[in-house]
Amino acid sequence: MSGKRHLWRWRSNPLRRREDVLEAWIVLAVWAVVVLVGAVVAPLAFRTAEHRFAEQRAQRHPVQAVLMADAPQGIAAQWSADGRVQDTVRWVAPDGTPRTGHTLVDPSLPRGTTVHLWQDDRGRLVTTAPTDRAEGHIEAGLLAAGAVLVAAAPVLGAGAFARARLDRRRLALWDREWDLVGPR
Repeated sequence: MSGKRHLWRWRSNPLRRREDVLEAWIVLAVWAVVVLVGAVVAPLAFRTAEHRFAEQRAQRHPVQAVLMADAPQGIAAQWSADGRVQDTVRWVAPDGTPRTGHTLVDPSLPRGTTVHLWQDDRGRLVTTAPTDRAEGHIEAGLLAAGAVLVAAAPVLGAGAFARARLDRRRLALWDREWDLVGPR
C-alpha cells in the first residue's frame, strides 16, 4: 500500500492535476541529478584528497632539531593557542646543510634540548606531521561527503524553489475554484 501511495501522482486519478505530475517529475529529476552528481563528485574528491595526503607523506620527513636558546617563559613569551612558545632551533636539511629557524616548542625547555619536528624535501620546517594512511582515508571520506553536499545543494535548492512555485500555483488555482464554488 505504501508504494502505491508514493506513486499516486503518476496514477490515473480524477483529482490529479497537471501540477502534481509536474512536481513528481521535478522530484524525480532532482534526485536523479543528485545521485549522478554524487557518483561523479565523491570519487573525484576522495581521490584528490588521498593524492594530497600521499604527497604529504612522501614530502615530509621527521627531523631532530636542537634548541639554540632556553625556551622563553612567563609574560614575555609569545604563546600560541596550544600553550607552546616560539624559539630558535637548528637542524640538518636532507642535503646535509645546517639550517636555523623558528618553531613552536614547549615552554621552559633548556638550550640544547632535542625536539622532533617535520621538514619538507627542501629542508624547510613544516608545522604538522603528514596525515597517516588510516586518518587520511577517514578525512578523504569526510571531504568527499562534504563535496557531494556542496555540489548537491544548488540542485536541491532549485528543486525546492520549483516545488514552492508549484505550491503557490496550486493555491492560486484552489482560490479561483473556491471563488466559483464557494458562493453556491
